[in-house]
Amino acid sequence: MNFLNEVTLRYPEAISFAPGRPYDGFFDTEQVLGHLRRYLDHLADQGRSPAQVRTAVYQYGPTAGQIREIIADSLRRDERIDVPVESIVVTVGAQEAMMLVVRALIRDPRDVLLVSSPCYVGITGVARLLDVTLSPVVEPAEGFSVEVLAATIRRERAAGRRPRAFYVVPDHANPSGATLTVADRTALLDLAAREDLLILEDSPYRLVSPGDPVPTLKALDRHRSVVHLGSYSKTLFPGARVGFAVADQTVLGDDGRTGLLADELSKIKSMVTVNTSSLSQAVVAGALLAADGRVSELNAKAAQHYGDAMRRVLDRLADRLPPARRADLGVRWNEPSGGFFLSLTVGFEADDAALTRSAEEYGVIWTPMRYFHPDDGGRRSIRLSVSYLSPEEIDEGVTRLVAFIDAETARHRARPGPT
Repeated sequence: MNFLNEVTLRYPEAISFAPGRPYDGFFDTEQVLGHLRRYLDHLADQGRSPAQVRTAVYQYGPTAGQIREIIADSLRRDERIDVPVESIVVTVGAQEAMMLVVRALIRDPRDVLLVSSPCYVGITGVARLLDVTLSPVVEPAEGFSVEVLAATIRRERAAGRRPRAFYVVPDHANPSGATLTVADRTALLDLAAREDLLILEDSPYRLVSPGDPVPTLKALDRHRSVVHLGSYSKTLFPGARVGFAVADQTVLGDDGRTGLLADELSKIKSMVTVNTSSLSQAVVAGALLAADGRVSELNAKAAQHYGDAMRRVLDRLADRLPPARRADLGVRWNEPSGGFFLSLTVGFEADDAALTRSAEEYGVIWTPMRYFHPDDGGRRSIRLSVSYLSPEEIDEGVTRLVAFIDAETARHRARPGPT
């Protein structure tokens, strides 16, 4: 990520398909003040005194979070996730939620965290920081395979290791853009129940995508096999840095007592960030209250925008690379129905050197997919992010990208082969 930032700063005129961030055009500074006022009025309506309202904004708050009831209500309305308030922990973005869950679940050197490959770099970074063993579950070209996951579990157990959890982004995944079908979700939940495996569900893009979303794994969960990780970075705004974990599993704590996994997460959080910013929680809560808890309705316009952006990128790729030319260049791509990302396979090594040539000579930036493969795969694939560009930038960016692919493919073919 540091390298991507350096390339972006070095070539400011380049069109960048790299940032996986929301479109700035949806942000209005005055809305932050309105959301804050909405939450303060909510507290007053609940009978809080002026002193209590002041404390709720200015002071340290409960480690598990002070807006859990509002989040729980929103999850019931929007996602059909019905869990006790006590099972929710409000975190500093979904990234902290990942850190807390992995730290709580994986304590023994034999424990293994399974991750789809490719996968979001945030989870692999957490594993490295916590010295946790990762086991990649290779995602076939056609998408997630429960058979590959089952085989990976068997292989790890045969080697004397204990698969504890499987991290997956089931909706419009970062980086691949893939979405699990209902059949895949059901099969995954059945496997998790049989194998005593927890699923770490991270799904930040589902409510900023067009169409009716497939039910979350947590909404389908009947055995408390799913820890649901949530974030308001894409659905509200990243600057809030507010996420949450839904952890309603019963566990045995370090003190020998039985309690919720959420309680264990709170204990760890108290030693990491103490609590999530009270001011940020207040703004997020105000936005949820104003939308009657329905984040999907709040994001209807944004979902349409991102859907249009994805469709435009796919259409421009098809225009610039018709089937015959595509086949000659060895190029193919998937067609996500939403989210921010798609994956494009090329006929050359898509490494840092190629990215630098792309930015310097053709004025277009993308992300090497190999960054997202803990199994050392993805060497001839790139990730394109569609979320941050205007329609005009998309058109010009795809034109530049295709020119780069043409030249880089020719460069690769002109290199002398082994003698």
